[in-house]
Amino acid sequence: MTSSLPTRIVVAARANLALGAVLGLAAVLYLWNLTVSGYANTYYAMAAQAGSRDLAAFFFGSLDAGNFITLDKPPASVWLMALSVRLLGLSSWSILLPQAMLGIATVGVLFLAVRRAFGVPAAILAGLTMALTPAATLIFRYDNPDALLTFALVVAAWALGRGLEDGRLRWPVLAAALVGLAFLTKYLQAYVVLPAFAVVWLLSAPGSLRRRIAGLLAAAVTVVVSSGWWVAIVELIPPSARPYIGGSTNDSVIDLILGYDGLGRIFGQGIGGGGGGAGPVGVGPVGAAGVGPVGAAGVGPVGAAGVDPGTGFGGTPGLLRLFNAQFGGEISWLIPLALLSLVAGLVIHRRAGRTSRRLAAYVLWGAWLAVHILVFSLMSGIAHPYYAVMLAPAIGALVGAGVTDLWRLRERHLAAGLALAAGLVGSAAWGLVVLGRVPSFLPGLGIAAVAVAVAAGLVVLLPAAAVDRRLQRGALVLGIVAVLAGPAAFSAATTTRALAGGDPSAGPSSAGIGGFVGGFRGEADATLVDYLVANHDEATWIVAAQGSGTAAGIQLAAGEPVLTMGGFSGTDEAPTADELRTLVDSGQLRFVLAGGQGPGPGAGIGGGAGFGGGAAAWVADACTVVDLGTTSSGTLYDCAGAG
Repeated sequence: MTSSLPTRIVVAARANLALGAVLGLAAVLYLWNLTVSGYANTYYAMAAQAGSRDLAAFFFGSLDAGNFITLDKPPASVWLMALSVRLLGLSSWSILLPQAMLGIATVGVLFLAVRRAFGVPAAILAGLTMALTPAATLIFRYDNPDALLTFALVVAAWALGRGLEDGRLRWPVLAAALVGLAFLTKYLQAYVVLPAFAVVWLLSAPGSLRRRIAGLLAAAVTVVVSSGWWVAIVELIPPSARPYIGGSTNDSVIDLILGYDGLGRIFGQGIGGGGGGAGPVGVGPVGAAGVGPVGAAGVGPVGAAGVDPGTGFGGTPGLLRLFNAQFGGEISWLIPLALLSLVAGLVIHRRAGRTSRRLAAYVLWGAWLAVHILVFSLMSGIAHPYYAVMLAPAIGALVGAGVTDLWRLRERHLAAGLALAAGLVGSAAWGLVVLGRVPSFLPGLGIAAVAVAVAAGLVVLLPAAAVDRRLQRGALVLGIVAVLAGPAAFSAATTTRALAGGDPSAGPSSAGIGGFVGGFRGEADATLVDYLVANHDEATWIVAAQGSGTAAGIQLAAGEPVLTMGGFSGTDEAPTADELRTLVDSGQLRFVLAGGQGPGPGAGIGGGAGFGGGAAAWVADACTVVDLGTTSSGTLYDCAGAG
């Protein structure tokens, strides 16, 4: 007993040191040069600014402190940013810090989850793989909601794993509650993990089948309650007493969940989700505000900047989509090795008992990976490549588990050594292909990685009697370094780039395939902002502007609420002409801005809904053009007394 105590202390110290090293790497990647992107996606930054000033805006996820219209997503991720802004003041740092901290924590929780099942070496490799995944580096330095989504679901997987050890129902209930939190971060995308969670619980949880089913039912109820409480409250509040639900076609959260943010992503739906159709943005006659018909601003009738949302952002749907030019650099580097590890793990542990911790872990992370691959590969709606961050935890866990299992078995089973060597060489070879798509970026890195992987694989395959074990261990480490070199380089390059917009991409700028970025970085015409701040009188909103691309920049620069006509893309049915006139009559609004950068995804979208049709005509007829000299922000109208 006394001799084992120091050993346990040393083992624990080494494990903690390893965890600290992995977290340190993640901290460097996610925190260094964090403010280079400014407010990044100002659509979410403006909601965070609003939530920091007004409790109702905080609860609803409103774009402005006047609570005219909400985000087209649930508000959970904005809650964190709003609290940060409240504590630290509005800045790039306060907006992006919560995302970076979530990333560091996600890597740590994954490390702990893998360590419980496979030990410290596997946990180290899992954490490194997760931290160095380019999509993860991108998202944990950005203010899109995927950072909180990933964190919540990884913690849920950890909790489920704890439940598989002792069978206590509190663990699957906790996991279910965390899935509910993820739902309030990005709606139905949170549920993609549910098949994996349900299968592994039914197959591997201790206890009788009746108890396992009872646990599953308790978890299902918890998912419904934790997902639905905010939705129920919002739906029960009369529309006149709350902001318009951005992105919906009928001012309903349910419509948003089942449409634009739900089935529309799977089966296809254009950008914005609102009821707006294609048409001119300008007020009055076409071109009066400097914007002509759709296409005159470089925007086609479908999607943003002429991009078909089903193919332009993520490429053509298909089983190999995650390896294409759009997704490949974000996530594909180690997918083959992860799939090889999954097959190897299931074969190695096929005779383990039903409650085997390792077999359960392979089933959990394997099902997580498989379902996400199928969904992201085949979805025909909007598919941004950064969505692939959700594959990173499963890839990391499977690579860590599979490589360590194959390493342990290589001396007794030649097939294990061959699989391990093939996995290293194959991953490095695929990395060469991905790097080859950006030939100007670190030329020679891919070839060097393949050469190192081949050498490492050969050493790993040598009989144990023919080579020193330490040499083989060193070769394995070099092989792992070789396969991680490509994603590490892409991740490092991501930290040097200023990113903006709703479709950011990881890697060097020469690899960027991001879609729309216009107006998303909080830039606003200083002359316009100064005029609005000085002259808006006691109005609730200093100006009404179409789409978040223009509205966000003004609000963040002025620090005052801006009414975002038409929501995110300027196509939502809010405000109508009567609503706009009422706001002016009541003194809540004086100025209306038309044209300029237009909605975030691309100027030129609008027409019959949002700020178009009757609303546009009324402003043109009843309001007066304000001459601000040269300005790129569009045409400003003063509607004082226009009612």
